Amino acid sequence: MMISDEIKRLHELHQAGALTDAEFEQAKAKVLSGASSTVNLNKSASADGTFASELNTLRRSRTDRWLGGVCGGLAKVSGVDAWVWRLVFALFTITFGFGIVIYLLLWIFVPEE
Repeated sequence: MMISDEIKRLHELHQAGALTDAEFEQAKAKVLSGASSTVNLNKSASADGTFASELNTLRRSRTDRWLGGVCGGLAKVSGVDAWVWRLVFALFTITFGFGIVIYLLLWIFVPEE
């Protein structure tokens, strides 16, 4: 849910009388502070926004793994589900034959969390 949607929902609850003035202000401040910390984390993860800095944040997942955790790590960095990455590697392996090579190289050279 986007921040604007959350604030709109809080405003609707406040208008309906489900939230007092103090509760509404407190909830709104919490939503806004959570949004700013998320933005700060994203900015610090890729300080200058270059491909190299984003690549440095790539780590193999310890929790979301089938083999080496490469797809789980790619999912965390890119925001795309891990099953999509698994499908991409499978399709590249079946059609072009180099998907497994890329996966193995990532497994070897990308550090674990």
